[in-house]
Amino acid sequence: MSELVRIVLDHHPIQSAPEEVSIWRNRTFRTVFASYSLSLLGNTFHSIALNLWVLQTTGSAKLMSLVLITHLVVSMLFGSIAGTVADRVNRRRLMVATDLFRFIIVGGIALCMALPDIPFFLILLLTAIVALAGAFRGPAFQASLIEVVGKRGVAQAVAAISVSDNLIRIAGFAAGGTAVAMFGGVFAVAIDASTFLLSGMLLLFAGRFPYAAPERQDREKTSFRTDFIEGFRVVWHNRFIRGVVALLPLVMFFFLSTFMLIQVMAVQVWQASPFVFGLLEACIPLGYVLGSIIIMKFDKRIRHRGKLALISITLMGPLFVAISWLPTAAAALPLIGLVGVLFSFSTTILFILLRVAIDPSLQGRVFGLLGTLTSIAPPVGLAVFSALSDSFGPAIIMMYSGAAMLVAGIAAYMGLRSMREYS
Repeated sequence: MSELVRIVLDHHPIQSAPEEVSIWRNRTFRTVFASYSLSLLGNTFHSIALNLWVLQTTGSAKLMSLVLITHLVVSMLFGSIAGTVADRVNRRRLMVATDLFRFIIVGGIALCMALPDIPFFLILLLTAIVALAGAFRGPAFQASLIEVVGKRGVAQAVAAISVSDNLIRIAGFAAGGTAVAMFGGVFAVAIDASTFLLSGMLLLFAGRFPYAAPERQDREKTSFRTDFIEGFRVVWHNRFIRGVVALLPLVMFFFLSTFMLIQVMAVQVWQASPFVFGLLEACIPLGYVLGSIIIMKFDKRIRHRGKLALISITLMGPLFVAISWLPTAAAALPLIGLVGVLFSFSTTILFILLRVAIDPSLQGRVFGLLGTLTSIAPPVGLAVFSALSDSFGPAIIMMYSGAAMLVAGIAAYMGLRSMREYS
C-alpha cells in the first residue's frame, strides 16, 4: 500500500463515542455498514452474473458448477490463514486493500469476457483470486465490528448486519439476473467491479475505528505460526467458544439442507403454484429479518441469551417435522416463516455472544476457522439430503431431519452448560 494511502488511513483522530449511544449515531459504523453492504452486493451480483454468463455462453452446467466449487474450495483452504492475518495487521487497511484488489481483478474478468477466444481457465483463475481476496476480507470485517461499536453496541450491530445480509442477498441476486438479461454479462460484471471500488473508498474515509486496539508494532511480536496455532488453542480450550464453533456449522447443516427439502416438497408433493412458491422462498429471509429486527430493538431487555439461542435451535426440529406432515404449501407458510425467526434468534445471538466472549485480538482467527467450517457444512448436507430425498422422498427425510435436529438441540441444551448460562 502506498505511503499516501497509509497517511490517509492513519491521519484521522480516534473518535470517542459514549457506550450507550445508538450505533446509528456512530459515523464510523454507518460508513463501515454501507461499505459492507456494497461489498456484499458485489459478491452476490458477481456470483449470479458470472454464473448466468457462463451458462449462456457455454451451455455447460458443469463449467458453471466449477465457478461455485472454486469459491467453496478457496474459502475452505484459506479461512484460518486469512483469520490469522486479520489478527496481525490493521484490519481496516486489509479490508481496503482487498476491496480495491477485487475491483481490479473483477474488472479484469469483465475484460476477459468481452474479448473473443479467451480460455475459460483464465476466467476461472481470476475467479479464484477474487474468492481469495474475499476470504481475507471476511474475518477482517467480522473481527473489526467490535472495534467499531464496542461491546455494548455489538448486539445492535450484528442484528443490523443480519438484516443487511438477507436484504442485500435477495436484491443482489435479483439485480444480477436482471442486469445480465438486459445488458449482458460483461456490463453486469463491470458494474459489479464498481461496488468493490465504492466499498473500499468508504472504508478509506471512515476514519480509524474508535475501539481499535493499538497497532501491531506497538505490541509484542510473535511469529505467524505461533499466532495461527494460538487460534486453534483458544477454540479448543474454551468450552463456550468450542461449543459455539461446533454448534453453528451443525445448525447450518440441518437448516439449509432441510430448507432444500421444503423446496423439493413444494414442487414434487405440494405442486405449489409459482406465486405460492415465491412466497415460500421469501418466508425464510423475511422471518430472519424480523428476528434480527426484534434483537436489534430489544437487545437491552433480552436476558439469558444463550438459553434463548439453544431453545430456538431445539424448536426448529419439531417445526420441520410438522411441515413434513402438511398437505399444502399454503398451510406451511406460517411455520416456515417462524422457522426463519428461530434461525435468526439462534445464529444472530450466537454470533453476538461469540464477539463479546472472545478477545478482539483473537477474533480474526476464530471467525476465520468458523467461516471454514460453515462453508463446508451446507454443501455436504445438501449432497447427502438430496441423495436421500431421491431415494425415499422429501417428506420422510425432512421428518427424520427435524427429529435429528430436535435431538441435537436437546443434547446441546443439556451438555453446553456454559452456553446455557451465558446471559
